[in-house]
Amino acid sequence: MFDISAEVILLILSVFVIVSYLFSIVSKFIRVPSVLLLLATGIVLRIWANDAGVNIVLPGKLTEFLGIVGLLMIVLEAGLDLKLSSGKVVLIRQSFLAATIIFFLSMLGIAGVIYLILKEPLLKCIVYAIPLAIMSSSIVIPSLHQLSSAKKEFLTYEASFSDIIGILVFNYFIGDAILSASSIGLFFLNILLSVLLSILFSFILFLILNKTTLNIKFFLVFALLIFLYVGGKMLHLPSLIIILVFGLLMNNWSILSDKIRWLNKYFAEDEVKETTHFLHSITAETSFLLRTFFFIVFGYSINVSLINNGEVILIGGLIIIVLLLTRFLYLRFFLKERIYPEVFFVPRGLITVLLFYKIPESLQLPSFNLGILFFVILISSLILMIGMIFYKQPSSGIIEED
Repeated sequence: MFDISAEVILLILSVFVIVSYLFSIVSKFIRVPSVLLLLATGIVLRIWANDAGVNIVLPGKLTEFLGIVGLLMIVLEAGLDLKLSSGKVVLIRQSFLAATIIFFLSMLGIAGVIYLILKEPLLKCIVYAIPLAIMSSSIVIPSLHQLSSAKKEFLTYEASFSDIIGILVFNYFIGDAILSASSIGLFFLNILLSVLLSILFSFILFLILNKTTLNIKFFLVFALLIFLYVGGKMLHLPSLIIILVFGLLMNNWSILSDKIRWLNKYFAEDEVKETTHFLHSITAETSFLLRTFFFIVFGYSINVSLINNGEVILIGGLIIIVLLLTRFLYLRFFLKERIYPEVFFVPRGLITVLLFYKIPESLQLPSFNLGILFFVILISSLILMIGMIFYKQPSSGIIEED
């Protein structure tokens, strides 16, 4: 076992943060998403450690912990970035339909690939297909800085909806008696209950943020959000909705206060704006930090030798084809104006890994090689990278003054 002192660990962590910051700057020029550079850094470190005989064992729970907290911050940051208005109803509807239809088509296609090749029970194949069918908001959202505002909003909504829909469907399929009327009714009841709880808890968090006189209030709210998320998961509720709704309400408070006048008595709009700005700044910093360590740790955990397998390449390659084909067909025939580079946004990442950790032992496939998961994540991320490298924003034209 390789012994490392506390000082060296602190030095390594500091270097990781500095390197991640540099990656964020460099990615704008080379058009490679910074999270892919972090993932590559982790893979290179793993290869170097193996060649040097350095045995550093990272617990699997560390990746899961960083992933869960990172997911909360990314969804909260997405909610704080989304501005609602009557003019965006069409955009929200389009992104929701895109996320829903592409997810279910991808899920069915991937389940079919696993079922036909591995000859496993169909239900287990569907459970394994669900995480692979979810677009990774942790990779998509940080990769949008080169796109126009319309494309950014569409992909941000789509990635957020994809996360939530995927988690809802995953929780449904790992439950008991999934084809019964009671389970279907309970599924939709949980969604309704989560939305109602989201609004209730959002107002409670508003009170804490706006009425407390203490300066240390962000991490209290952060702890409450984690408590709500974990508590909701234990009750089998789609608690990620709570996080997203809280962010949306914070960033769109003026719309709500205009419709419900009495709210202005308890929540002054200027105070809410100031709190939202503060929360957005802290959330961006925290999600950057968590994203840095998650993708480096996850890259380090990837065993590259698992990918060098004929069956892994066959199944992983077919899954990538399913992802690209379903996305292309939907965008081409239903959203004709949004084809490029949206068709390349097929990355799988943080949420996919998290859900794989959550598959119950009774539904696990012994014949499923984990190299397939690594292969899909790496190749889908490379496809996004290639799409962004060759993407150029259309010229807005020259406007002459009269």
